[in-house]
Amino acid sequence: MPGQLEHVNYTVRDAVQTAKWLCELFDWQIRWQGPSLNDGHTVHVGSKSHYVALYNHGTPAPSQEDNYATIGGLNHIAVTVDDLDDTEQRVKAMGFTPQNHADYEPGRRFYFHDHDGIEYEVVQYD
Repeated sequence: MPGQLEHVNYTVRDAVQTAKWLCELFDWQIRWQGPSLNDGHTVHVGSKSHYVALYNHGTPAPSQEDNYATIGGLNHIAVTVDDLDDTEQRVKAMGFTPQNHADYEPGRRFYFHDHDGIEYEVVQYD
C-alpha cells in the first residue's frame, strides 16, 4: 500500500476558532484537542482518516514572507467537496472571499484566504 497523508500541522492565531469554522464549512469533527509544545494549544480537526492539526502559541508572529517564494512555506491546503457551489456560498457567508475560480480536467476549483492569511483551495471532481 502506498503511503497516505494523515495530517498537516500549521500555526494559526486561534486554534479553537479556526477549528470551529473548518467544522462548519467542511462538516469535519474535532478529533482531539489539548496542550502542546511550548505551552501552546492544538486542535485536530477533520475526518476519521485525515485531519489538520491547528497549533497556536501565545502570540505567534505573522508571516513575513511570501509562502510561494519561501522554501518550506505553506502555499495552500486543498479540500475536496461534493458540491462546490454550495461550499462557495458557505465560504462567502463566513466572510471569506472566493477567488481564482477555474475549471480544469478533471474538475472545478476556487481559492480563499482565512483570517490568518492561509490559502485554501476547494475542489470538486467530476
